[in-house]
This record gives sequence, C-alpha cells and structure tokens, in this order.
Amino acid sequence: MSQVTLYHNPNCSKSRAALDILTASKTAFKVVEYLKAPPSRADLEAIIAALDIAPIELVRQDKHFQELALNPDDYPTSQAVIELLLAHPRLLQRPIVTRGTRAVIGRPPEDIHQLLA
Repeated sequence: MSQVTLYHNPNCSKSRAALDILTASKTAFKVVEYLKAPPSRADLEAIIAALDIAPIELVRQDKHFQELALNPDDYPTSQAVIELLLAHPRLLQRPIVTRGTRAVIGRPPEDIHQLLA
C-alpha cells in the first residue's frame, strides 16, 4: 500500500476533520504541518501531478492572497504556481491528502474517502 500523507494546518477545521477521517480509517499516514515544514519543489510537483485540477486551484485565493495583491491570471502554469507556493506556503490549499500517485484536496473532508477506497 502506498504511503498516505496529510498536508495539515491544525488551525483549519477542514484539516482537523481530515485528520479525524484518516485516524478513524485506521490507515497509516504521515502528517506534514506545511507551515512548519513547507513542501519542497519536488513535493509540489508531485501534488500537482496527482491532482486532477488546474494548478491555480492549489492556491487559496483568500484574504492573504488579496493582501499580497496577487492576480490568479498571473499563475497559468504549474511552475508559476509552484514558485508562488514556495514563496508563500500559507497559500497552499488545505487539507491535501496524497497516496502514491493520487491526491485530493479535502474540501469537503469527506472527499478523502475516495482516496482511501
């Protein structure tokens, strides 16, 4: 079975719910608190490759995004998104759960079940 990894922010209710789902599933998993240990370029490349979304969807376009005066149109490629997330890991969507070459953003957290099935 492939390693399951949770990219986690303990201050986020959706991320805490994802942690609860993984714990209840009795699946062995690794927790990465991405604000303390930001994902590397290789990690972000693997996450983007594993998700079935446009790369910009990996970026939280929240208040912090607005405070930085960013424009989503300025990040049309995976590499542009990776550079942004390396500079501002706080903008990474959460929670993200990876398993081998597959991944989901746990919004809603119940989406994690499809990765565990």
